[in-house]
Amino acid sequence: MDRISFTPRELDVMSILWRNGSGTVTEVRETLGAELAYTSVLSVLQTLEEKGYVRHEPEGRAYRYYSTVGPEEAGDSAMARIRDAIYQGSAEWMFAQLVSDRKLKRDELERMRRLLNERLEEDA
Repeated sequence: MDRISFTPRELDVMSILWRNGSGTVTEVRETLGAELAYTSVLSVLQTLEEKGYVRHEPEGRAYRYYSTVGPEEAGDSAMARIRDAIYQGSAEWMFAQLVSDRKLKRDELERMRRLLNERLEEDA
């Protein structure tokens, strides 16, 4: 899987599977909190399975769904799409936008600095 891409509803469902580790259609539907029909949630899960992002196992009369891709993998793909589409391929421009966010706390910025330093040491 090169580029992982989710619709907004698919991302909502994947987020639940990542957070909870797995889920039945009923569990996912309840966690979504939106007024969605059982069949709508089932359809999203089946589509995700067809794309290869989800698998299922029988559990009684239902199926339990599991993610086959992690949030890091999906995040890498999403960040690459954002970098290419919005920042014209510039990771530096994207990073500058990120760190200019005044809502970032000092400890978050310090962790980012440590990550940058570690990455620079790897390339040295």
